[in-house]
Amino acid sequence: MNARYGPVPLYRSTRAELFRLLRWPAMWVMLGVGMTLNILFGYVFDYLGYRTESGSAINEGLPPEQLLDGLLPVGVPETTVQGMPMFGGAILLILGALATGSGYGWGTLKTVFTQGPSRASTYGGTLTALAVVVVALVTATFLVNFGIAALVCAVESVPLGWPPVAEVARAFGGGLLIHGMWTAGGVMVGALARSPALAVGLGLVWALAVENLLRGVANVFEPLEAVTRLLPGTAAGSLAGAMGARVFSTEGGTPGVLTTLDGGPAALLLVAYLAVFAVTAGLLVTRRDTV
Repeated sequence: MNARYGPVPLYRSTRAELFRLLRWPAMWVMLGVGMTLNILFGYVFDYLGYRTESGSAINEGLPPEQLLDGLLPVGVPETTVQGMPMFGGAILLILGALATGSGYGWGTLKTVFTQGPSRASTYGGTLTALAVVVVALVTATFLVNFGIAALVCAVESVPLGWPPVAEVARAFGGGLLIHGMWTAGGVMVGALARSPALAVGLGLVWALAVENLLRGVANVFEPLEAVTRLLPGTAAGSLAGAMGARVFSTEGGTPGVLTTLDGGPAALLLVAYLAVFAVTAGLLVTRRDTV
């Protein structure tokens, strides 16, 4: 036991995993794509709609004044979380699936498990390293959005005003829950499939296709509605909707943002899913053979 770093094997596993992730081009490409989508759907399209005074399905035909309000610093909490349930969630799901699945596909886990440290320490290091990435990504997203919003204020000669700290903290915590849940889901799928390509495919099919299909069927088959209310994507979208993000509908809004659940139940469901995904993946990694 090291008094400064805690259990030495876990610390070393976390450091090694962070070393791998930070030098992994795939991670930077995915995070770059996620940040680009955040900027485009959060600011660029709405700003173009504001400047041209044109309505569209993307901005729901909102009046220019209302579009501008969403582009200012006071609107950053809602703007930041609105892209997390679907776009950001898909990116983090891929990252989690690749982080775990690649260890099996490349044969590195087999080498690590035969030479040490323990499987539990190795898995704990991967999970901790991904948690660090999630916290850094959510922090960077808020900083970028605040910077863009401040730039909009300067360009449009609007007084610079900031949202309440409590509102920012609430949105930050919600972003961590949403991204953390999808990352843990990706880790579980990667451990289950033991193949990066298969894990990514399964995760994306579920997040982008299966859940939406189930919600569509639930509109005509009412007994299925109780099931769709408990889906991971429903919890993530409902939490974003409870925080003020524009709800997705046939008239427009942000895909993935829902009002199916209230904020409290949605947050509790996300915590439950995160725990179940992380524990299930841990059992698969530590109890199952690597081949």
